[in-house]
Formats: sequence, structure tokens, C-alpha cells
Amino acid sequence: MRVLFTAAATPAHFHIQVPIAQALRSAGYDVAFATGPNIVPRIAPLGFPAFPVGRPYAPEADRSAEPGDEVPAVRIWRVWERIYVGPAVAERLADVRAVCARWRPDVIVRENAEFAGCVAAEALGLPHAVVQNGNLAMLGALPRELLRARLDALRAAAELPPDPDLAMPFRYLLLLPVPRSFHDPALPLPPTAHFVRPLAFDRTGDEGLPGWLDLLPPRPTVFMTLGTVFNYRVDLFATVIAALGDEPLNLIVTVGRDQDPAQFGPQPANVRVERYIPESLLLPHCALMVNVAGLNSVRTACEHGVPLVLLPLMAEQAFNAERCAALGMARVLDAATVTPPAVRAAVREVLEDRRYRENAARVRDEVVAMPGPKHVVALLERLASERQPLPAA
Repeated sequence: MRVLFTAAATPAHFHIQVPIAQALRSAGYDVAFATGPNIVPRIAPLGFPAFPVGRPYAPEADRSAEPGDEVPAVRIWRVWERIYVGPAVAERLADVRAVCARWRPDVIVRENAEFAGCVAAEALGLPHAVVQNGNLAMLGALPRELLRARLDALRAAAELPPDPDLAMPFRYLLLLPVPRSFHDPALPLPPTAHFVRPLAFDRTGDEGLPGWLDLLPPRPTVFMTLGTVFNYRVDLFATVIAALGDEPLNLIVTVGRDQDPAQFGPQPANVRVERYIPESLLLPHCALMVNVAGLNSVRTACEHGVPLVLLPLMAEQAFNAERCAALGMARVLDAATVTPPAVRAAVREVLEDRRYRENAARVRDEVVAMPGPKHVVALLERLASERQPLPAA
């Protein structure tokens, strides 16, 4: 079996696919990636063939989804129109089809914001799967008629008929790497939806756990990150550092490889500002994480049972934050108006109220019991063999 993964040109979008790709490779299958030219150098060290398709990522497009005057659906659509279903995707489709002609996959696995993969698969008569990298509530918030028109135009470019029911995205197999409880029960699930264990991939460099971690005083450790897109928000880093710099806890802040920790100046002894430490390694040592509710970070917190204080910046993150709050494992603050006293009060509440830890632990136990990568491999084997939709049991 030959499996081609397609992903939008941002790190978070291919990260969700890597554990599945690694499991397929371990099972003896051929695996390759088709993604933005800026991402290809990140994939090559993992040992997978990677083909550049479409345009590089433009961070300012995602940042345009930060809170503004529009309703959330308008903000989300502005991003999707620029990156995922606008003119750029037509270029990516041509490139993906060319990759398929050379590499000849049996199955295409895309992440949910990448549509060239499923259109190319349908044009070639191939089955395709999708790994959901965003909250399904976000997809439901998109203007359905506009989305259908954009995808029908993409299908027409591949000489495919219209898809009036928008069946294409989840036609064969939807993999949901989140706890079932994370899904809003009020939202209907596609019949091909399968919940699978969320597994973190964040080892994109040679960073490991710093030696000083074992020397920290025996008190709660709080970890703050803004992820790979919104780490330019120096004001939010500064707000959290100001809030917690004199609290009886250890504060670890990672600002990203493209930011300089020195810009925050000297820090008290309980504060460490670093470029990058993998969340999957650091979170087992933490009592709480402060984050923007990006889904990869939320999944990693669920995997390790770590409660959260969340500062969602874009509409999708707001959906994630709502679910974490509904599960009783997070406090949510308004990033637009947040102050150091508000952060301090929220962190104190989450650390002192054991219910947050207990609820996060319950979610962790749910994650542990979920089917893992071998189950996903078996599903993809069935998909390649049967070439039919795989409804959930």
C-alpha cells in the first residue's frame, strides 16, 4: 500500500498526520507527503519523501482571524478563503495531481483544511481519508453555500461534477484524534467518523528537556506557549509573565524558534523564557498550561491530563476553549481584554481547585483507552482494499 499525505503549508497541519505516517511505515507501507515548499524541509529529516505543492504559508492570513468586529463565521471564512479554498488551492491541486501521476498512491490522507488531496483522489478514482485537525464546530460555522461553490469550482477544474450535498470531504473515512467527550454532542457526526487516540508530534528539531528542569524547586510548574502562529503576540507573553512572576510557582514560557527570549528582559528566579521545548516532553512535569487553545496543544494536554488556562485568539480556538471549559478542565479568558490580575486569579483557581485536575485526569484516562495507530493502519488497509466508505460501528 502506498499512502500520500497532503497538508496545508503550516507546521501544525502536518504534525497531526505524522504519528499515522510513522505507524504505516512501521507496518511496511510506503508513505510520502505533499505539502507547502516551506514545510518540505521539516519533513525530510523524518525520513519521508516530501513533495512541494502550492504556495508557501503566509502567517498574516491566519492572523487575520483574530477577534474583530465580525461574527466568528466571517472571521473563519476570511482565513479559509485566503488559504484553503481560494485561488491558491487550484495551484496546489495541479501540483498534487502531478505528484500522484509520478508517485501513484493507493490512498490519499489529507488534513481537514487541505482539499486538493480529496479532489485529486476523486479525479483518479482513489479512496481518501481525512484527519480532522480542527474542531468540527468550525466547519459548521463556515457559510455552507460559499464553501460548496468554492469546492465545486475546484472539482470542475478536475473535470468532476458538482457535489451539492458536500459529501466529498468525509465521503470515505474521517479520523477524529480527540476524546469523544471533546466533541460537542449537539453537533451531528458524519457516518464515516472514527474517534482515535490523539498522539502528539512536536519533535521537529533536536530540542529535548533542559537539564535545569530537574533542579526546579518542588512547587507547581506552569507552562505557557502561544503555538507556531500567534507567538508574535509579545503582549500576551508579557501579561502572563507579569501575572505570575512573583507567584509561588515555576513558570516556563516558550516563545518559538523565531522569537528572542532576551526581548523580555531579566526575569525573576522562578521564570524561564526559552525558544522551544516540545510540549509532549514538558507537560508530564507541569501542573497547568496557559495556551491559546490551539487544537494540537489541547490534544497534548488531554493526553497528559493537564488542566488549562486558555486565551483563544481566533474563532476555531474559541470552539476548542468552549469544549475544554465544558469538560471542566479549563478556565477561559478574553485575550482582547486580559490583564495580569485576571491571569493570576485564573491560574490560582485552576491550581487550587482539585476538580480541574480530576476532570483533566478523567479525559486522560479516556484518551488512554482509545484505539491507537495500529487501529488507524487497519482502517486504511481496509480502505485501500475495499475502496468503499467505512461507516463507524
